[in-house]
Amino acid sequence: MINKIGVLTSGGDAPGMNAAIRGVTRYAIEKGLEVTGIIRGYEGLLSHEIMPLNRRSVGAIIHRGGTMLRTARCLEFLEEETQKKAADYIREQEMDALVVIGGDGSMRGAQALSRLGIPTIVIPGTIDNDMGGTEYTVGFDTAVNTVLESVNKIRDTAFSHDRVAVIEVMGRHAGFIALYAGMAAGAEAVLVPEHEVSLEDLCTHLNESHRMKKMSSIVIVAEGAAKGADVVDYIKGHTYLEPTLTVLGYVQRGGSPSAKDAIMASLFAEKAIDSLLAGTYNCVIGQIGERIVATPYTEAERLHFPLDENMYRLVLALGR
Repeated sequence: MINKIGVLTSGGDAPGMNAAIRGVTRYAIEKGLEVTGIIRGYEGLLSHEIMPLNRRSVGAIIHRGGTMLRTARCLEFLEEETQKKAADYIREQEMDALVVIGGDGSMRGAQALSRLGIPTIVIPGTIDNDMGGTEYTVGFDTAVNTVLESVNKIRDTAFSHDRVAVIEVMGRHAGFIALYAGMAAGAEAVLVPEHEVSLEDLCTHLNESHRMKKMSSIVIVAEGAAKGADVVDYIKGHTYLEPTLTVLGYVQRGGSPSAKDAIMASLFAEKAIDSLLAGTYNCVIGQIGERIVATPYTEAERLHFPLDENMYRLVLALGR
């Protein structure tokens, strides 16, 4: 029987994490549970940094970026002895289950604890939108809108000076941010890790567009597809066009969550608590189709949702 839960955020921060903490805390209390917040993720379990959470302690955070519980990457947690120490501390604090908010690495940590007998459940929080077991991760929509706002401003300068604006965005292993922002911004091209990058083809595409009297272009590059600086150098060396580079960096992780991210974080939190109370744990909460579901870790690892290939082709078709 579950009477007390712990909640932590781990890995890279994402807009909407605070909304998820708020949702977990207040819905758990509504269901009669006690809630403990763990500071700085798995590292906090090892350094024994915890705090009780109540309705007031999570007030006025739904609109804030980052995470009030802080976050950290804990390489120590890869070691089995370290995991056992964390599991022992969870038992010592009489936590009956642990809710983890984070990405793939955070889920692996939750899996390790589950193998040691600690019931865990993961709420997907990462701007990259690349976790198994869900089509949507908290933080993705905000990141796309942050990129879109920046691209729209950069386009003004590109148009004024007849330039090609190359914009490097996050996405080491997945190109969701680049693709969705490119589609929304009307980019001429997007480069994503899921497709082999041909800078020769990119230059051909840009030259064709400019022959059709398009005097400026936007190229969005996911960091895992190519380095923005390499793209700029290649365009300079193989066309008459004038490229510029903007690397957006950590600005994509910050800021207030969009309405969609705040809502999804709250709905995922509700599902997480309901699942734990129903005896369904060692799962990742996710959206599949129109449903919010709890998928066992082993199944989630095999359940990945690829980039929308039609959207990828459409960006190129509409970008000339």
